[in-house]
Amino acid sequence: MGGITYPLMSDFWPHGRVSKLYDVFLDEGKSERAIFLIDKEGVLRYIDIHDIDDQPDNQLLFDQISMIEPENAKEGFQSEAEEEPPSGDVIMYCNSWCPDCKKARAWFKENLIEFVEVDVNKYPKAAKLVRSWADGNLVTPTFNIHGNIIVDYDLTQIRKILNVTD
Repeated sequence: MGGITYPLMSDFWPHGRVSKLYDVFLDEGKSERAIFLIDKEGVLRYIDIHDIDDQPDNQLLFDQISMIEPENAKEGFQSEAEEEPPSGDVIMYCNSWCPDCKKARAWFKENLIEFVEVDVNKYPKAAKLVRSWADGNLVTPTFNIHGNIIVDYDLTQIRKILNVTD
């Protein structure tokens, strides 16, 4: 989890019990993506609820945690936010768990196309950039190919811009 040093809870079993308590369990039998930050005294200090497919901005969460417990804030949150992501002619903004990111990596390697991979979870500036291209959503993969932005894994567009034929 990238060095997270605070306790996390997930709602796997019994299925949806906590989600139901916090009123974020949907009738379809799944939960919305819900983040609740609770301080040591049990006071709910922050709520973030949105579509399950939307990945929250880690920097925002780190900032909220830092406000709740400044004495225990992870060193380097701000310096991480200031770090510039790698650049190149073919850039894939991605993360480690995204299935389409894995497909895109394999396709680039199979076609011998050099690319720069930028993990949006490690580079908050990159995440902000992707959100600006994707109507506020953190969509992975997103590509910047010679200045052409492609949001999501659209192989037809990627092939066209890179002039790759079957």
